[in-house]
Amino acid sequence: MGNRAAGAATLKRLRHSRGLSLAGVAQALSQIAVSLRQPRLPAVPSVQRSVARWESAAPTLPDERYQLLLAHLYARTPAGQMAVGTGSDLAELLGALLDLGESETRVAFLRTALMRTATDTGGMLALLSTSVQADLSAALADPSRATEQTSAGLAAVVADVNAQVGSVPMVRLQLLLAPVIDACRRLLAGPLPRPVVPHVRAVAVAAYALAGRLSFEIRDDGASQALYAEATAQAVRGGSTWLQASVHMSHALVTLYSSPDLTDARRLVEQAVRVAGSGENAHVRARAHALQAEIAARGGLKRQAQASLGLAWYDMENHGGCDPLRGAFSAGHLRGFEGVCELYVGDPSVAHGRFAAAASALAAPREQVQRAIVRTDQALARIRLGDPRSATALLHECVVAATTTGGRVPAIRLRRARVELRPWRREDFVADLDDHLMDALGA
Repeated sequence: MGNRAAGAATLKRLRHSRGLSLAGVAQALSQIAVSLRQPRLPAVPSVQRSVARWESAAPTLPDERYQLLLAHLYARTPAGQMAVGTGSDLAELLGALLDLGESETRVAFLRTALMRTATDTGGMLALLSTSVQADLSAALADPSRATEQTSAGLAAVVADVNAQVGSVPMVRLQLLLAPVIDACRRLLAGPLPRPVVPHVRAVAVAAYALAGRLSFEIRDDGASQALYAEATAQAVRGGSTWLQASVHMSHALVTLYSSPDLTDARRLVEQAVRVAGSGENAHVRARAHALQAEIAARGGLKRQAQASLGLAWYDMENHGGCDPLRGAFSAGHLRGFEGVCELYVGDPSVAHGRFAAAASALAAPREQVQRAIVRTDQALARIRLGDPRSATALLHECVVAATTTGGRVPAIRLRRARVELRPWRREDFVADLDDHLMDALGA
């Protein structure tokens, strides 16, 4: 009951911080339901009793409808400004719901719903606490006044945007990130205090690289290349090997999918492997070797692909340590790379098993883009195993996933899989897939 009691206490504290009575919260929730064009709530006394039960000595968990209404209530400050980032009342509410027994998946869904609202109304400021907003405003006016709080606030925005890839449309995320890009450029061009420079530079590298990825996703390849060049330049100036390697790898991936020529992607991956090899982080080395293996396999180089995969597994299993990528690369991801290598220079049946295992491991909301990619490759393995009907059934699921995540890579993979279905183009199951692709992706 300890956690449930803590959740109830947080709900009570949030209510008191706004000067609201039980009836006041009930009235506010009723008004929000109307503004969201939801069915009206019961009479205020009935809603008030529900609010009291959430805060009682034996608290109950608000149902999903009330959770959404509470999220909208606490996502705005008393002055009416959107605030959904670290330290906000919304963050406190979501923590309370977890304490009361709600699942992490449901809480992530709520946060995503309010992030979408923030892109319409509050922009980047919705992700910053009031104190960080004031600190950032002062720093932008005079970079010499920047503090570590300034860089930490910007880093939190980048992390928030990155966490929503696959849940919120890419173009909305790009709008949220654009002010961070501008802020980093202005701060780095000014007389920053020496201790703050490496912190702002690290945020800039992460922001530029993520913006490069988002530009690629919305098919602005020119902007993507320019942003990756900025990210690389700042990473080199900062001297961090894992930052340099991570930028090269992200750049290599978008290059791999924006051009059929492997030359540029291979050059970037080789740079990543070289830089990662001189650093101490095993997760970064493992990811670099995995990507090196995929490019080798796509080029028909089986022995090189197997050697690179072996190095990737060695780093993952023997030198784990701290992961600066924060879960961006895991054993599940590595199994997906194994599958790609088997698909191109090995056994399609083995590839199918690797893809199935990888898809099962990639369950987090942030991993849905990668999961859609893996499942599409799994369908490709089925085609090569002579089972096009089953492959097409799986591709229907992938169309839905590609539409939901808005990712460009899943869409590219889907089109490539469709090319391999040409021998069966007159079959009804392929015609149905074509209709689905046209309706969902316009292709």
